Amino acid sequence: MKVVKFGGSSLADAEHYQEVIAILNADHERRIVVVSAPGKRSEKDTKVTDLLIKYATGTFMEARKALNSVIERYRAIANDFEVDEEAFRPIKQYLVDLPDFEYSSPEAQLARFKAAGERLNAELLAVVLSKVGLTSRFIDPSELGIIVDGDYNNAVVNRGTYQNIAKKRDQLLETRDLLVVPGFYGYNKNNEVATFSRGGSDITGAILANGFAAEYYENFTDVDSIYSANPKVIKNPHPIDEMTYREMRELSYAGFSVFHDEAIIPAIEGRVPIVVKNTNHPEAVGTSIVPEDEFNAKGPVTGVASSKRFAALYLHRYLLNREVGFTLKLLQILYKYNISYEHMPSGIDDLTVIFDRNQIDYTILPSLLTDIHDELQTDQLEWIDDYAIIMVVGEGMRNKVGTVDRIVSALAQNKIGVQMINQGASRISIMLGVRQSQVDDAVQYIYEEFFKKDGVESND
Repeated sequence: MKVVKFGGSSLADAEHYQEVIAILNADHERRIVVVSAPGKRSEKDTKVTDLLIKYATGTFMEARKALNSVIERYRAIANDFEVDEEAFRPIKQYLVDLPDFEYSSPEAQLARFKAAGERLNAELLAVVLSKVGLTSRFIDPSELGIIVDGDYNNAVVNRGTYQNIAKKRDQLLETRDLLVVPGFYGYNKNNEVATFSRGGSDITGAILANGFAAEYYENFTDVDSIYSANPKVIKNPHPIDEMTYREMRELSYAGFSVFHDEAIIPAIEGRVPIVVKNTNHPEAVGTSIVPEDEFNAKGPVTGVASSKRFAALYLHRYLLNREVGFTLKLLQILYKYNISYEHMPSGIDDLTVIFDRNQIDYTILPSLLTDIHDELQTDQLEWIDDYAIIMVVGEGMRNKVGTVDRIVSALAQNKIGVQMINQGASRISIMLGVRQSQVDDAVQYIYEEFFKKDGVESND
């Protein structure tokens, strides 16, 4: 049995629905279907989720316009499959009734509005599938027992969810019905809708793959495979046939957009292999993501990723390494300002703290730096806003000597300055800090070193 997830681009309109129908018809082991809200039909189009946010937060006229736009998006798909008005009415009515639900807070209201995109797409797809001969039924996350904790709009799965799904697994699978499940949301302890963070439908797919003990979790998107580098930076990068969970996690964190770095954790915990495939080209092999003990590396490097979303704080003080509690004092200051950090590589006299710039309130930055200087008596303190991170990732690094030398040499020969270098304890990733203005060039030179200079080490 397979769990399959279709992203917003795969369900944007009736034409894409037809492709989904063909994919489900081609393999009857695809029993559980997780859907996102309809995405963009063109570059200038608006995603349904964005329209729903406008419906929830806009002025009266903005909300009314957004509501009509969402209804028309679903109606256009329904009309192409000749779904009658009686079958379509519940979808329209749910949207119209959204403002009338009882909400405990504005955050709770926004969560339910956002989640409506996935819910109604799942309802409509179930109707369409049954109409074309694939007997299907809509399953709300509440029926599966998907419980979440945390914020309404940044929820995390409760561990009891997996037991809830396992208890219902046999009953739900005893018929040959396709089960169509909306991604992106679950229910909190008060039975209120709460949504996952970005990549939320991927998270739902991974949760169900774990809970149902699926043979595979197939994630359909709009690319043939995961590539060894960003195609916007490297022209025609090598496709990756197979990689490990932790390689995917490392690369996703640093910018690979196929998966959010948290999204595959439930599948990892259940040891369910993931296959990334293209809805528009389903015959392509795609990329398999597997446990480390089932993987044989073909070369030292599997992929190179980069992100410009970071900033760094460089701190220098002589004999820093000898002062007991130095790092604790720094962390207490960050805690005071409610700031989390991403990484903290250090030397004997200096330390670099790397932050996600999206988490920084720049209005408090001057007082933050003053407090750090006064409390820690720093000799040098520099905030580096022009900062980017490169992750060079590969299981093959563990058994290959000289990978760091090759990276540094390739950058030095091309006058790229490295501000920070750090290798993880797992020895499958090397993190580099460079200026944002140089990051694309740096990725190019690293890619050429490992994928062009000696093609025998590429993953294609």
